[in-house]
Amino acid sequence: MRTGAASGHLGYFHEALVYDSDEELLAVVVPFLRDGAAAGEPTAVNLSERHTDLVRRALPTGAGVTFLPVADGRARPAVALRACRDLLASWVAAGASQIRLVGELPPVMLGATWDWWARYESAINQAYGEFPLWGICAYNRRRAPAHVLADVARTHPLMARPDGGHEATGLYTEPETYLAECRPAPLDPVQRSTPLVELVDPTPAHARAAVRGADQGLLTSDGLDDLVMAVSEVVSNALRHGEPPVRMRLWRAADRIVVTVHDRGDGPKDPYAGLLPAGDGSDGGLGLWISHQSCDHVTQLRGTDGFTIRLTAGNPHFPV
Repeated sequence: MRTGAASGHLGYFHEALVYDSDEELLAVVVPFLRDGAAAGEPTAVNLSERHTDLVRRALPTGAGVTFLPVADGRARPAVALRACRDLLASWVAAGASQIRLVGELPPVMLGATWDWWARYESAINQAYGEFPLWGICAYNRRRAPAHVLADVARTHPLMARPDGGHEATGLYTEPETYLAECRPAPLDPVQRSTPLVELVDPTPAHARAAVRGADQGLLTSDGLDDLVMAVSEVVSNALRHGEPPVRMRLWRAADRIVVTVHDRGDGPKDPYAGLLPAGDGSDGGLGLWISHQSCDHVTQLRGTDGFTIRLTAGNPHFPV
């Protein structure tokens, strides 16, 4: 049986908490966790180290709350989504009728890589829909940019208030609509320079060789292998499902390699492409999912001239 504000709700009860102070954060999070643990529900925290410490000290000793590993700037939405689904499934298999989870993103993720975390926040409305999850996503109003807070309102059906209330955001947009919209990610500054590599209609083998030749020891061995695999998959997709010409460009900065693959097609029809495993793979969804698992940032851009995938390996957190 579900409890609290989620009583009687089926599936994912997805709330945002936009707070101004530690006191407002604790006013929502502590009762939420305490009540879940008291009801015998799996109850978990995935906050920053500082906020985790605040919550630990505010909860009674032995509260029965699980503290998950703190996320960092290297986290990838598709990987996080897969891991969370596995965790939720394990709790349900153990008999949970409701699960409570409160989490937040590190501030660095609200910058240059926010676009794929915004897609994550939208996609999980469907991806976690089969689970009896009550989730609260916390955002600091003083640190989150205005466009991030606008996306938060559109990707969360509900808002938790510090006074204990729960209300509809009024701006929530269904994932199939939100994910299909064109929201360009910030241009990586390195893209303003001349590409180190520029290929037209390359074979996947040629593309793989170009990435390995350009690396020159910048990435770790595993990081290079992952990028090579992702580029190969994306180039194969463009050649098979896109419209020619397929143009691959590569830039190398001091701390990252950036690769774009462009074709004149419309891109994948599946709005969840990259974040959820592909269905039949008919439009290259499997390759996109692999790239989202393998790279440190992936952007998708639909424009009047076609579809572009940008893959980043290394540090994707440039100033915006």
